[in-house]
Amino acid sequence: MPSRAARRSIWIFGICVLALIALLAAIPYVASTQIVRNRIAHEIGSWTGYRVELLGNPRIDVWPTFRAVLHDVAFKEWSDPDDPPVLQAERIELELSAIAALRGDVVFSRMHLLRPMVRVRDTGAVVPLPSEPMGGRVKRAVVKAREAVAANPAAPDTSQMPADPLGSVEFTDGQIVLVADGKEEILVTALSGRGGWPSLNRPLSITAKGVWRGENVSVETTTSQPLTLFAGGSAPVTFAMTAAPLTARFEGIATFSGSGFIDGRAQFSSPSLRRALEWSRTEISPGSAVGAASLSGHLIGDMQRLKVEEAEIEFSGHPGMGVIDFSFASDIPAVAGTLAFETLDLRSLLAAFTRTPDNAEAWHQEIDTRFAHDLGLDLRLSADRATAGPIAMTEVAATVQIKDGLAAFDISDATAFGGTVQAGMRIDRRDGKNHAQFRFLATDIDTAPLATAATLTRPAPQARATLSVILNSNVVIWDDFLSRADGSISAKLGPGSIAGIDLAAFLERTRQGGFFPLSEVSKGTLPIQEAELKASIANGVARLDIARAISGDRAISLTGIVPYVGRGLALSGLVAPKDVSAGTPDPQSVAAFFVGGSWSTPFVSPVLAPVPPVE
Repeated sequence: MPSRAARRSIWIFGICVLALIALLAAIPYVASTQIVRNRIAHEIGSWTGYRVELLGNPRIDVWPTFRAVLHDVAFKEWSDPDDPPVLQAERIELELSAIAALRGDVVFSRMHLLRPMVRVRDTGAVVPLPSEPMGGRVKRAVVKAREAVAANPAAPDTSQMPADPLGSVEFTDGQIVLVADGKEEILVTALSGRGGWPSLNRPLSITAKGVWRGENVSVETTTSQPLTLFAGGSAPVTFAMTAAPLTARFEGIATFSGSGFIDGRAQFSSPSLRRALEWSRTEISPGSAVGAASLSGHLIGDMQRLKVEEAEIEFSGHPGMGVIDFSFASDIPAVAGTLAFETLDLRSLLAAFTRTPDNAEAWHQEIDTRFAHDLGLDLRLSADRATAGPIAMTEVAATVQIKDGLAAFDISDATAFGGTVQAGMRIDRRDGKNHAQFRFLATDIDTAPLATAATLTRPAPQARATLSVILNSNVVIWDDFLSRADGSISAKLGPGSIAGIDLAAFLERTRQGGFFPLSEVSKGTLPIQEAELKASIANGVARLDIARAISGDRAISLTGIVPYVGRGLALSGLVAPKDVSAGTPDPQSVAAFFVGGSWSTPFVSPVLAPVPPVE
């Protein structure tokens, strides 16, 4: 009896094996006749809403997985079948259900596209998109989701949305092409990645990497409510982009309808702001080479205006915080904000937005004012400590403005050189010319560190002083500014000294007669009780209206001109008693002289006929 049961079991097992072999053998035949010919193209089209054309011969593989391999596949619009395909792929691999195939149905859980090309158009959306299909399951699901969003925009009923199973889509070595005015422009190459969407009512995740504008870019994005998002509603979104010029991350709520809307935390960082601006192709002319920059905070707004609240910014190693507002409503983007820094490099900040000269050669180049037409900028800045080249300042309040051809930088208040200073530089492009202005006002400062910062050689005063410098110029190149300047310079100095002048040796040398270099009598220091300077400047030539210093019982005065071009000197001077009320001074106590030569090597020549002292 057991022997008969064993034989029966063997027969049953053998029959099952033969049935399985027959089933496996039948699958390719059934699939090739029913699925490939009748259902695969139809099923893919029913999902996407496009007309699917299989130009190559399909192949069915049974082992190790049951799959269909399609060659030369094109997805076209039903309304325009003669137009280039919305999507075309050299090969598509579909993982299929074997049981469904025997029923003549197509159920796939994974799709792999090899060398796909997607054609997108600028439809006014947040990003260029492919032509929208006229139908399909995904389109119908989005339409149903729109009804739910319209019924309750704040909290649509997601339970009523379709839950059709979908799966995953993988792509390798793809391209994204922008179609405009009958021409095609390749946007992205070497595109590879994966999109996972188990069913229409479940989260969607996409990871991709490719080459965009010559840089390798990787992107990751997820949303828990994709249908709500596609239907124009608001849904949670996370987005991360990594590229050499720029790294960005966002986590919050997003809306894609209209001009879009986002509300969440965002982070941006770049190792080189100049490189990031060039890569973004925002038509903003980047300034001089700038170091790393980062920005993070609460980002809220749409494609017309974005605001970063609680902003934390780091610029060339200087952290700050405040509020930044970006506007894209007009053809020229605009940035406004209020930022507070602990430390700040003003030169680096200006170089980020303007083409300021950063080397000796650049001073002889034409001023590039395109940046003043590419960007609107209005920043209010404050810093506990700041530097502008060799100048160190504290308690700084400043503004940076760029608008309609005007570029202006103003320090409204700062502490420097032991006193308070105000300064400003502006360039205004009007009537085809660059109108520039420089302004420097200082109160109760120490002139010694000022002379060091300005690299002034001796003789240089060392005293507390109040200064005013206002210069205007029409410039073509940076070096033209002083050679064409008009304006005024004034200074009042208190008690101090002028290093590099030995007055006793100077008077003795003038009595001896003959030309002599000023350096010959430069080993002493001239004490002064006060000094005053007023000069008018026209076409780069300074005319001394008042130049007078009091040293002990003597008054020293100068008149004449100091041209910037050629760095020459043409001055008449007089040393005389400061008090002449007692009558005619002793000729031995009066010395008249002429100063010529150049700024670096002045020469002195005594004048035989003294002139009356200047009071």
